[in-house]
Amino acid sequence: MTESHPQFISPAELQIGMYIYLDMGWMEHPFPVNSFELRTQEQIQKLRELGLQKIRYAPEKSHIAVGAGEASQAKNAHLEKPTTSESPEELAIKQRRALLHQQQASLMQSERQFGQATQEFKHLTDIVHAQPLLARESATKLVQGMLEGILNEEESAIRLLSEKAGEKTALHSVNVTLISLLLGKVLELPKEDMLELGIGALLHDVGKMELPDRLRWLDEQSSPAERQLYQSHVAHGVNIARKLQLSPHALLLIAQHHEFADGSGYPGHISGEKMTVLSRIISLVNRFDNLCNPSNVAHAITPHEALSQLFTKSKSQSDTQTLTAFIKMMGIYPPGSVVQLSDERYALVVSVNSARPIKPKVIIHDPAIPREDALVINLEHETQIGIRRSLKPIQLPKAAYDYLSPRKRLCYFFERATDPLSLASHMKGPLP
Repeated sequence: MTESHPQFISPAELQIGMYIYLDMGWMEHPFPVNSFELRTQEQIQKLRELGLQKIRYAPEKSHIAVGAGEASQAKNAHLEKPTTSESPEELAIKQRRALLHQQQASLMQSERQFGQATQEFKHLTDIVHAQPLLARESATKLVQGMLEGILNEEESAIRLLSEKAGEKTALHSVNVTLISLLLGKVLELPKEDMLELGIGALLHDVGKMELPDRLRWLDEQSSPAERQLYQSHVAHGVNIARKLQLSPHALLLIAQHHEFADGSGYPGHISGEKMTVLSRIISLVNRFDNLCNPSNVAHAITPHEALSQLFTKSKSQSDTQTLTAFIKMMGIYPPGSVVQLSDERYALVVSVNSARPIKPKVIIHDPAIPREDALVINLEHETQIGIRRSLKPIQLPKAAYDYLSPRKRLCYFFERATDPLSLASHMKGPLP
């Protein structure tokens, strides 16, 4: 073990004491750094769950116990020894367990990344006034980390997360940032514009910090005076952006995030031609998330209803190109939608790939399978089954509601469009 340069090994060859490098973005793995010495079996297991074909490691930095390699190889050989006595039923059970494990690992990774993003956002807002330049640096790093994952993937799907995925106060800002960046990718924006878009989206509501807590959200009972005070958060946001020394482009995004294409927005009541392309994206995504995640959850509408409203009642507030691209990306049935399938079963949409928007991935209500064992099914590969209609959660039978657990607040993140979840569609036999 005297070589002075890294080598590549398979995940199956990992051993405690190896010093390894992860050639991937910070949000693509559960470890705090990209290079470290393996010290526990838990670390090794997490690495194997990443789905990597090979891992880089440095022999000269490793401290592998004498004889550990041989023992490990012998153990793996024993564990991986093929069996010929298993019945087709046993093999099917084993396959299902493997798919379920992959599914859970993928979801946990997305939720960890979302949680990390919301925590970092909360931290930067805590230091906005005391350390504005450090807050700007933190915002830039956070967006760059998101972009690293989004732009490196050929296809990125939008993934629904659990309600407890991250910091509640940061939910809206992170949602708007992620969805805006994904929309920017669909619109093929230049990389430099994507960074500006992300920073503007992340900090679009930063001015609300200057408002009393009770006035940071509007509702039907808000008085004209309260509405006027609420609208002042845009000016406050611009002032904070100047203190952060944000670029003119990012500053403009904060100034225009409540402007509409028909001139009915505020504070400037400017029309769509005077709005930047990036501002139009944030304005649209901001409205969508506010419809799905209002301050009072009793007033929330489903993602499907939100899209419908944006396309009908509020169509004039968005330019056609941005709205069309957004609907295509989110799908007719965005993640979080409750639907009834063509075979009458109920399902929850959990992931949408913009390349195939009418064929999302769903969890299906099946009383014969425990909720925790339910597989995500890719409707793209189910030729006999489609979506018949969208439902409000209240329209579900109680058993289906309890099983599917529709989210009261929606958290979104991105995942690989070709992640292990899609493997469920290739299982032999009838759809579970």
